[in-house]
Amino acid sequence: MNRKRLFLGILVCLGVTSGAFAHAFIDHADPKVGGKVKTSPKEVRIWFTEKLEPAFSSIRVLDAQEKQVDKGDPRVDSKDPTLLIVSLPPLRAGKYKVVWRVTSVDTHKTEGDFQFQIIP
Repeated sequence: MNRKRLFLGILVCLGVTSGAFAHAFIDHADPKVGGKVKTSPKEVRIWFTEKLEPAFSSIRVLDAQEKQVDKGDPRVDSKDPTLLIVSLPPLRAGKYKVVWRVTSVDTHKTEGDFQFQIIP
């Protein structure tokens, strides 16, 4: 019986430890990572694997000349703390780069980027 308790205790500790070292990574995005769309999206939306800290999370959309083209209103969705959003004006056909930097509620920071393309 003591071995079972010890084994169960180890499993519980491992579960707590692995959760404590979690980082927020992209789960999925709209437009899709590397995706091609026919019309200009109104927003870029990125869902992450962890809840985000709104004050320390950002997203920018850049054109092919590295000029920021989003509306400068990055925000974490109030109903879904894993969702980071930025609004877009109407964009022309071309390649765009999404640059993100987030801090999860457990204070771990991650950053990255991906591209999408608007095709005529």
